[in-house]
Amino acid sequence: MQYNKPAITLTQQIQTLKQRGLIINDEAYAERLLGSIGYFRLAQYWRVLEADKVNHTFKPNSTFEKVLALYNFDKELKILIFSALQTIEVVMRAKVIYHFSMKHGAFWFMDEKLADKKSSFDENLEKLRAEVSRSYEDFIKDHTLKYDTPEIPPAWKTLEVASFGTLSKLFRNFNDPEVKKKVADDFNIPGYKFLRSWMKCLTVVRNSCAHHARLWNQRFPFAPMLPSKRMPAAWISQVPTATKSLYSHLCCLVYWMNSIEPGNLFVTDFKNLLTKYPNIDPSAMGFPRGWQSEPLWQ
Repeated sequence: MQYNKPAITLTQQIQTLKQRGLIINDEAYAERLLGSIGYFRLAQYWRVLEADKVNHTFKPNSTFEKVLALYNFDKELKILIFSALQTIEVVMRAKVIYHFSMKHGAFWFMDEKLADKKSSFDENLEKLRAEVSRSYEDFIKDHTLKYDTPEIPPAWKTLEVASFGTLSKLFRNFNDPEVKKKVADDFNIPGYKFLRSWMKCLTVVRNSCAHHARLWNQRFPFAPMLPSKRMPAAWISQVPTATKSLYSHLCCLVYWMNSIEPGNLFVTDFKNLLTKYPNIDPSAMGFPRGWQSEPLWQ
């Protein structure tokens, strides 16, 4: 079927929402927000208020204020999570550079013998070439002006301009488990396979934050590996069943953050955010009943 719906004005958008049952007390204010945020970005947040997902009619007492509260909660949640992920990414990058380079030299990422899969090796190397070539960092420009061999700067320069996704793929395709275990040990994570999984999953969360995608009730494409046995530090006693939910991903993030910055305020700030927005249902994010009693979340 061919799409043939025309663009409609902000006023028409307001009238459409009202006809579908959304209560809008201040139309001028709602119109201004629709003009600055966008209809379909906000639609991701009023969808949970719809009684009919086909005809998009709203449940009784659905208000524009509730939609905006969901949007603002999600916005502040992404800021909180992205800040933590910045800390994790910087430290993870430093650990990979150090441990991998100390054993395998400055250009380990260019050694095909250290890769599990040749196709992934080729793809990662091509990605690194592209990331280095478009970098404006002084240390990259100075290096390329002075040296022409090898074609890419050493790991401690190149991986500083690589994305977290590329770093995750390099870690995943590296075939020295002993070195990967050293990195995992630095974070009190029992086994590099858990760390590998967490990197892959939190890369998706990071990208959602960076690109302003809906996060709070998202179901992610990958489920992180969650240890069911005792962990070296505070962990959860019950592994959730909805492992593709935000809760599962945040458990990994909180544990990882605690290993880097003991006494960090992520859990406190998250709980304060829920207090600020009392209508937010944690279960929509996959949080189980009694989650606040879990050692990880105390």
